[in-house]
Amino acid sequence: MAPYRKKPVVIEAMQWTGDNLGQIVRWVGDQVRVHPSMNPGVHELDIVTLEDGHDGRAKHVASLGDWIIRGVQGELYACKPDIFAATYEPVEDAA
Repeated sequence: MAPYRKKPVVIEAMQWTGDNLGQIVRWVGDQVRVHPSMNPGVHELDIVTLEDGHDGRAKHVASLGDWIIRGVQGELYACKPDIFAATYEPVEDAA
C-alpha cells in the first residue's frame, strides 16, 4: 500500500437554494428534474449521473443547500455543503 494525493482539478458547481431551479436547468439541461417528494415542504432534485441505470432513476438526489457538481468528465453529482467546503475552494483564475 502506498499513499496517494488527489490531483487538483477545477470543477463547475452551483448550490441548490430552492430559488434557482431555472438557473440550474439552464446549466445542466435535462440532467436534472424535480424529485417527487412525499413532503410538500421538501424541495429535492434528481441528478442524472453517468452511473444511472436504464430504468431512468437518478442515483443522486440534491437536497436544499447541496451543491451540484460537474466533474472533469462532465459527470454530475450532488455534494453536501460540509463536504464541499472541506474539499473545494473558489478559483480566482480558472484559465
